[in-house]
Amino acid sequence: MSERTTKEVLTIAGSDSGGGAGIQADLKTFSALGVFGKTIITSITSQNSFGVQSTHDLPAKVIEEQFQAILDDKKCQAVKTGMLGNEEAVLLIAKMIKKGRFKNIIIDPVVSSSSGKRLLTESGVKMLKEYLLPIADLVTPNLKEAELLSGIKIKNQADRKRAARNILKSGVGAVLITGGHLKGNPEDLLLDEKGYQVFVSDRLSKADVHGTGCVFSAAIAAKLARGINLRQAVQGAKVFIGDAILGSVAPGKGNACADPFAAIHREKEKVQLVCDLRNALEIFKKERIGNLVPEVQTNIGLGLSNSKTHGDVLAIPGRVIKNGEDIFTGAEPQFGASRHVANILLTVMQHDPEKKAVMNIKYTDSLLDICKKLKYKIASFDRAKEPKKIRVREGSSLEWGTEKAIAGYGSVPDIIYDLGGIRKEEMIRVIAEDMDSLVKKVLAIHRLCKKEG
Repeated sequence: MSERTTKEVLTIAGSDSGGGAGIQADLKTFSALGVFGKTIITSITSQNSFGVQSTHDLPAKVIEEQFQAILDDKKCQAVKTGMLGNEEAVLLIAKMIKKGRFKNIIIDPVVSSSSGKRLLTESGVKMLKEYLLPIADLVTPNLKEAELLSGIKIKNQADRKRAARNILKSGVGAVLITGGHLKGNPEDLLLDEKGYQVFVSDRLSKADVHGTGCVFSAAIAAKLARGINLRQAVQGAKVFIGDAILGSVAPGKGNACADPFAAIHREKEKVQLVCDLRNALEIFKKERIGNLVPEVQTNIGLGLSNSKTHGDVLAIPGRVIKNGEDIFTGAEPQFGASRHVANILLTVMQHDPEKKAVMNIKYTDSLLDICKKLKYKIASFDRAKEPKKIRVREGSSLEWGTEKAIAGYGSVPDIIYDLGGIRKEEMIRVIAEDMDSLVKKVLAIHRLCKKEG
């Protein structure tokens, strides 16, 4: 059996006992992006989701022995540095990188932890500027690190450009000042031989997510190792870190951590949701629930974890159609297939992220009575009170109505109904945690309806 060939990336950084940053984050990022990660550990940190408690820099001899072992083996296609600890380590690493004639050298100039613990001595910063930046292809400082490396106080975009120009004078190939600490959206500013480029994205989390700098720089290194040019590598890494932030995990009681495998988990979740919805449709077809389908037909919405957009919600294109008691569909489930059902579900998930499934069924007094007999939590809204500016905006009515019902009830109920309006059919919406729970609720309504005749 022949071995699979891959690209190799070397990370030189500290160990994070909490698993969210440092060597641990780098290795997860490399694996997620299909490159093989090798490591040189510079420091052992005692930290968790609340922050860094202590650091223990390794002796230069131990760092050098790790480096020599790497040099004696297959050459890596990229190198990234993170926490280096002190000036002795910086000088040694600069020397060993030159000795190994590495390409695609990315410097993440880690000076302090997000919790404020110093991770590189003042002399180390000086040595980094003098010896490590001149041999690097890219440096990725955040705002505070850029101020330290450039000597310029950054208050606006013009200051960031001046700081980037100042850092570039060190001899580094390119400067990427990350924008995570900016107010508003996180705009990353790149300065290379082609000039400036700003990489824009939405702010995806209001909270401080641990490990983002490590994951971002590691993603750039991985993409460069695979032969992608710098600007495309940065753009790709920007998307990657966005996914990692959206899919952040809470491994402790403090800050959440970026998850480099988030996009992979999300694709796996998408496949599972499609299977769940298909299975639900088969059950509903077998049970012949056509008596629950309204005149405008019905749809089922199933959201991904942390759903933010219509594209995160699975539904049936063209809706579920009734023919007497039978139901059928004309297309396979698709993400983004229904703005109407997505508007309901996205509004629900803003209040309770664990409620990820919804289905609309027809309204009758008897069906509402059945929901009460089943002891479902019930809320409603009045379309007559819908503001004109909402009514005339396509797709806004259900979002408004759902919000109104939840606000009036005080939490997300099992049932939200309305009595209709001009050219609007009265409707019941069934809400649940997942597809299994939704199926059980709908079948309970259906079977009691049949029983009561």
